[in-house]
Amino acid sequence: MSIDAFVIGIFFVTIHLLANELIPADRIKRLRWLSFSGGLAVSYVFVYVLPSLHREQHQLKDYASTFTMESELYFIGLLGLLLFYGIENSVSYAQAKGFAEYHAFFWLQVGFFAFYNMLIAYTVMASEIKGVQAVFYGAAIGLHFIAVAHDLWRKDPDRYRKVGRYVLASGIFVGWGIGTSLQLSSVMQSLIFAFISGAMILNVLKNELPKERDAHFPTFAFAIISYTSVTLALKYFFEW
Repeated sequence: MSIDAFVIGIFFVTIHLLANELIPADRIKRLRWLSFSGGLAVSYVFVYVLPSLHREQHQLKDYASTFTMESELYFIGLLGLLLFYGIENSVSYAQAKGFAEYHAFFWLQVGFFAFYNMLIAYTVMASEIKGVQAVFYGAAIGLHFIAVAHDLWRKDPDRYRKVGRYVLASGIFVGWGIGTSLQLSSVMQSLIFAFISGAMILNVLKNELPKERDAHFPTFAFAIISYTSVTLALKYFFEW
């Protein structure tokens, strides 16, 4: 395991264990934080996730006997989006209606995010990104994890603090271990990436993109322009 993979793994675990201590939800300047993190998240989706998904789909042409369409990975991504939306919608509905079973839905969401974390950690570790690229994409995913952690914390602070955050961190550990010890086939890696891309796209656009009343447009625009400019420059000069 490279030092880069080790540092990223520790970084991801620390985020879930200490998200509210690192960026306290009751003390941050909410409008600017939401706008900045939302801008980075949206930029990450458009300049990295979608192009990477297209590249993975293009590479499946080498497996013409197995995949005959030109949209298999997009279909898998759509399934990830659908599953995430279904779970999120069920939790929100149960919470709004005051169902006694709400906590069961909350744990269902925590369990899904632990699985989601495992797949993301596996993808990052298996890709063996290093150096500046590891820092850059690790920071983007880290901010995404902070948004996820804060969303779950707001829904049920007590349960998230006592148990939920450790469940999410365990997903990182499992994905970290699999990514550094087991090399899956390129097709399986593409399927995993497509699934988490769909879930990530919905999570970013639904939960991380600030609503009009919470938006600070200059901060949002600055985050998008700066992250996109740096990403494109690094891709151009280092052929990421």
